[in-house]
Amino acid sequence: MNPWSEDLIAIERARTLDGLFLQRTIRSPERVAYRYHERGNGWKELTWREMSTWVARWRQALSAENLMPGDRVAILLRNCPDWIMFDQAAFSLGLVTVPLYTDDRADNAAYILQDAAVKTLLIQDAGRWRRLAEVVGDATWPLRVVILEPSPAAYELAEEDPRVVVAERWLPESAPALQPRMGDPNSLATIVYTSGTTGRPKGVMLSHHNMLANAHGVITLINVYREDVFLSFLPLSHMLERTGGYYLPLMAGATVAYARSIAQLAEDMQTIRPTVIIAVPRVFERIYQRIADQLETKPAAVRWLFNTAVKVGWRSFQRTQGRAGWHPTLLLWPFLRHKVGAPVLERLGGRIRAAVSGGAALPNSVARTFIGLGLPLIQGYGLTETSPVVSVNPLQANIPDSVGPPIRGIKVRIGADDELQIKGHCVMMGYWNNHAATAKVLSQDGWFHTGDQARIENGRVYITGRLKDILVLSNGEKVPPGDLELAISLDPLFDQTVVLGEGHSYLTALLVLNADLWSGLAREYGLNPESVESLDDPQLHKGILKRIRFALRDFPGYTKIRRVTLTLEPWSIDNGLLTPTLKIKRNKVVERYRDAIEAMYSMDS
Repeated sequence: MNPWSEDLIAIERARTLDGLFLQRTIRSPERVAYRYHERGNGWKELTWREMSTWVARWRQALSAENLMPGDRVAILLRNCPDWIMFDQAAFSLGLVTVPLYTDDRADNAAYILQDAAVKTLLIQDAGRWRRLAEVVGDATWPLRVVILEPSPAAYELAEEDPRVVVAERWLPESAPALQPRMGDPNSLATIVYTSGTTGRPKGVMLSHHNMLANAHGVITLINVYREDVFLSFLPLSHMLERTGGYYLPLMAGATVAYARSIAQLAEDMQTIRPTVIIAVPRVFERIYQRIADQLETKPAAVRWLFNTAVKVGWRSFQRTQGRAGWHPTLLLWPFLRHKVGAPVLERLGGRIRAAVSGGAALPNSVARTFIGLGLPLIQGYGLTETSPVVSVNPLQANIPDSVGPPIRGIKVRIGADDELQIKGHCVMMGYWNNHAATAKVLSQDGWFHTGDQARIENGRVYITGRLKDILVLSNGEKVPPGDLELAISLDPLFDQTVVLGEGHSYLTALLVLNADLWSGLAREYGLNPESVESLDDPQLHKGILKRIRFALRDFPGYTKIRRVTLTLEPWSIDNGLLTPTLKIKRNKVVERYRDAIEAMYSMDS
């Protein structure tokens, strides 16, 4: 008997995102909707019927705030069922939700609250509101602040500030059951601020239909079942998690479990035993690096066995996909899968049938290793402006070098300078209060200009670079720094990397070293790890450049890095050098290290 069953809700029946939720509660009232960890009480479950009751209470509380359809309300919470409750309650009143990142800088969050004229803010705890309130001050927005976690500090704030209430007192004890709302599918549902690497973030306007069509388009390429269990750990403020780990499971009737934290992810994997995970490449890269570090300490025979398992597993994958024939080494695969692959997959819970990587490029070596070990790892591509998924590899037709074919309802084409352009139901309505920015990327006939370079072969999209990130050397050679940075960062010594060279005759790099490995490296070169001057040692730089040459061995000769600047200070959200989605703000990094960069290029003048 097949343990997997489909129970998809058609977007025509749902109409809106709150309509989707209502249909799910009617269709699957007693099935488990969400699992979450409650401090001191362990893992808890909520059925769809219980979720419906909670959403009704949140709806009743919001309706008492004299909000009008189209008004903006913001969410600043960790991933939890309350995030879903507030989002759905807002939709049921025709409100527009604005997600905020919990680890974003207070000034960025304050800017978004002001720009979107947010009337109500749901925030995690008193501490977060205190930090944000210092920047917000007496500004007009928000008019109401709801603190989710009750505490003496939260109630004290509620006494001091008339804007503040604590959720447990703000929510009514009961509320009328949710009723169907004949909302307009094309009305604005959310404003998601892109964490741009330059300038202030822009508010991407997405409709109910944008996100419903996107979730449905993904399901046409990847089957999702009622019995699936998603483990959610990317922030819900990130569109990849919001569509892929919230609206899509809602459409399919699957269960979502919320991980406690990244630090406890390995333990949660064992407890939840998910069947689907959605992650950014950095998660897979870290696991890959951990495996590589552990292998270095093992005997040569163990390393040989691991590498053989990956090689044979990859051949088995290629044969399964119909791209390779039988080979005698495949006779070893059952043994290697059991001895090498299975223990790695068990660390991920042992039940994963789909691991999705998106948000950035997945290094080919990482993909080949995990697929070779038996993990069904697929890569996709998308942007906040496309709700977000544009393309994804189906499990049964997975070409890891590509980001897969476009999902249903999406058209793609290649424009000037090899730019990927997109048209379809998932493309945004535009940028909030920013017609000029909208006009730059969205043509009058509906084609969205991604800024990414690509090629299309046999109906599949291959991302080849980023238009505005291309470095043009003084000899005319064009270098995509992202590809080099990705390759360099696979060396565990380098936590963060920026490659430079625009207008110069050679490339240089700014490197943040892994603090845990620095002490051993410094002593290897006879240096004092406590001294900042040690980072400028010529012999150390010579050794670093040798490691980089090895990392870039498969790249053309003109991509050679000639000079480096080393630092131990991480680029973070707090110091303004990372976006909330952990993308490096290149312009800010260049500005911070301007003197060092000039020094690297003045050596030959």
